[in-house]
Amino acid sequence: MTRFRADDRSDGTLVVSIDGTEVVTYVYRSAVAQLESPRPYFHPLRTLGGETVTQSRPADHVWHQGLSWALPHAGSHNFWGGPTYVRDRGYEQLPNNGSVEHRGFTALEADDRGVEVEEMLQWRASDGSMVFTEKRRLTVTAGADDWSLVFETVMRNVTGEGIRLGSPSTEGRDNAGYGGLFWRGPEAMEHGEVHAAGGTAMGARGDWMAYSADAATVVMTDHETNPRHPTPWFVRDDEYAGLCPAPFFSEALHVAPGEKVRFGYTVVVADGPSDFGRASALAARPRTAKEPQ
Repeated sequence: MTRFRADDRSDGTLVVSIDGTEVVTYVYRSAVAQLESPRPYFHPLRTLGGETVTQSRPADHVWHQGLSWALPHAGSHNFWGGPTYVRDRGYEQLPNNGSVEHRGFTALEADDRGVEVEEMLQWRASDGSMVFTEKRRLTVTAGADDWSLVFETVMRNVTGEGIRLGSPSTEGRDNAGYGGLFWRGPEAMEHGEVHAAGGTAMGARGDWMAYSADAATVVMTDHETNPRHPTPWFVRDDEYAGLCPAPFFSEALHVAPGEKVRFGYTVVVADGPSDFGRASALAARPRTAKEPQ
């Protein structure tokens, strides 16, 4: 039996199994309301032992979607969901929630080495106009007691004007620099332990950061080719479990008309808690994905 299986289902989900355990459900056609900025997301993600490590649409932030690539400030557009932070006024619900649409898989392969997926997407403003096109590559591989997802994206600004990628912090809110590949953990993982290459404080820069709880560990690694590597990090372990490499934490990134911007991350999911040594070893796992062109 092939160790890896990728099942593209008719309900708009792609399910990846390793040794018979469904570890990745990628919802590429989201049915949430426009105010939640519909976009593809990963939920549930599970360890090889079957522990769920994501939460989708929690009551406190219904726009949090497991693990997803989401941008709260893309020019005037909100591709994060919910209200937008407005300088000197706070959060306001504006008519600016965009959506990210799946346009098709151009590659989908599974064998004994892993799974590779290539996907085309379109980012549309609330009025339906196109803002970005995107090519996304997903690669899943596994070790003895962990598995990894390599997430790589190339986004192209298809508007006639520059787009400023930012965060609530770039708009004036302290320590709210979230934006990018954001992980929301389940309630069972709250009050976990954080390990990092460059310090665990909000906004600290480093190559990787890990969130460890009794049942599981999630490690995220910033690829060295990313803009502003090593990235600042957004992390929460009190009100909820959350982790996000945040390249726009305190400084916005300008994307010119027609310009491409590239980001890549590795997410490792392992059973059980981790000390710094194990977390560091998980972060050092080799990548196998090829950067999309």
